Order: sequence, then C-alpha cells, then structure tokens
Amino acid sequence: MADGKKISEKYPQYEQELENLLDSSMIGDPEKPLRHVSKSVRNVSEALKDRGIEVCPETVRTTLKRLGYRMQGNRKVKSSGANHPDRDAQFLHIEKQTKKAIKDRNPVISVDTKKKEVLGVYKNGEKEWYKKGESPAVADHDFVSPDTPRAYLYGIYDLKANTGFVNVGTDHNTSSFAVASIRVWWEAEGKTAYAQANYLQILADGGGSNGSRRRQWKYELYGLSKEIGIPIKVCHYPSGTSKWNKIEHCLFPFISMNWRGVPLTDYQTIVDLINNTKTRAGLSVKCLLDMNKYEVGVRISDKQMREIKLRGGRFHKDWNYTLKPPANNM
Repeated sequence: MADGKKISEKYPQYEQELENLLDSSMIGDPEKPLRHVSKSVRNVSEALKDRGIEVCPETVRTTLKRLGYRMQGNRKVKSSGANHPDRDAQFLHIEKQTKKAIKDRNPVISVDTKKKEVLGVYKNGEKEWYKKGESPAVADHDFVSPDTPRAYLYGIYDLKANTGFVNVGTDHNTSSFAVASIRVWWEAEGKTAYAQANYLQILADGGGSNGSRRRQWKYELYGLSKEIGIPIKVCHYPSGTSKWNKIEHCLFPFISMNWRGVPLTDYQTIVDLINNTKTRAGLSVKCLLDMNKYEVGVRISDKQMREIKLRGGRFHKDWNYTLKPPANNM
C-alpha cells in the first residue's frame, strides 16, 4: 500500500475512522499513554473495507503504532465497581448518548476533579531535562501544615473539539465549585462553540463533588440549566470505573506530563503550566484561577429537591438523568 501521505490523500477520513472503530474496543487502563486494541489488524482492515477504506493489515499495524497503540496482554484491574451487573450496559449507554449528542451538534463534556496539589517548594513527581546540578532545589520532606495553600483543579474536556478547560480553585472542592467550573467553561467556550445546542451532555464519575448521589450537584446543575436556557443531561460512570472517563486519559495525563519535575510553588505557576499544555494530536487547554469561597457541608432539603425539574432516564435513572429549565418541555 502507498505511504501514509498518499493514504491520507486518498482517504482523508482514514485515521478518524480507525480511531472510531477502535474506541469501543479499548481495554486495560485508559490513563496510560500507550493504549492497546482487542482486534487483530486483519480484522480491523476488513472492518475498514466495510467503511469504504481499503488498506492492508500491515498499513493498519504501522498506523496504530504511529498513533500510540501497542499490542499487550491482559491486565487485571481491581475495581470496586467492576462487578456491577449493569457496568458494561452503562458503558454502552454512555457511548450511545455521546455519539447521538455529537451527531446532533450538542456539546459533550467529560468532567472531574484532578487530585489537589499542595503549593510550595515540594518535589514534583517524574523527571525533566536539566544540566547537571541545576535541577530545582526542593524541601527535603513533604510534610505540610493545614495552612499550606492547596490548588483544586476541576477539569472539563470537550470530546468533539478535543479541548480542555481547567478551573483552579483555592478554597474547597465542593459540588458548588464543580458546577461553577462548568459555568465558567460555558461562558468562556461553550456558548460560542455550541450556540445552536439543544442540550448539554455531561459525563461524570459516580462519586466526588459531581457524584450521582449528591443533591447539591443536581441542585446547582438545575440552576445552571436555567441560566443557559437548555437542558443538561448527565451520565455517570459506575462506582470504581472512573478511569474510563475520557478526561482521565485525554486531559489530565498531559497536564501532569507538562509540569513534571517543576515545583508548583504558587497558583500562577499552575495556571501558566496548564495553559501551555498541548499535544501533537491537537489538544489545547485553557486555565483560569478561581479565588471564590465555597461553603462546605451545604444541605439541600427535600423541598428544594422537589423544586428542580429532574427527569430520570429509562435505564438506571440514578446514573442517567436530565435537568430542564422551567419553560423547557424537552
């Protein structure tokens, strides 16, 4: 078969179709940079022919290696939610909802909180290139006091645009902070990129500040839906399967790689490093600093929950639901 350039000229959609074909076949830990596939190159070649793209198995093999795929053996993954009987069905439901939303030109965002970062001259994991003896000097211990500043990073990954947005909080990681971060993303990116959107689709973990059982998360999202004037649909990953959330392998690892070996001394350093995160595949990231205060321990009453227009999905309404603005009859 012709070289990569000639293939791309003949089949401009080749690599995208290859990625689409393999996306639902991913296994193992998706956070690792090297992904692997569960289909032979011969079978992949045959599947591509059904899509009008004729490439030989060896060409598929070469392309997969260039895109970062590797053939690997099975890997055991200990996950508290791995044995839920509806786990795989929920994965398929999320995939279906995601494809439908993107096809209809509605935004699909994967959201989550990255682990909190302690600010100061502390060791940052991994290594970076420095001349001998010129690596940054850091504290010889990692013991921190309760007063040590911390950064709370809430990320939003736009699946269609392949763009990331990170809101760096300075107070607490609450449901209010999570929804505020999505609000900031919508104002800065979403409402312009998806001006004709009929709804916003959110993919989130089952726990944490955006957990499926958190009343404050749902109550705040309802308020956001009223502000932006369109419904917000939410799909949660089952407990213990957060590594399959797109943001965990499409955004956060690249942020970590970009600041490896650099002490996170202050908030501006974090913001600058995240803003400069890019990949060859086209990922770009925008980051803002959020100095607002977020109260912890907020309780949402039964009366408040009855006020919101929450409609559970037909499949697992605890994992899948829609919040609608009052005047919206969707």
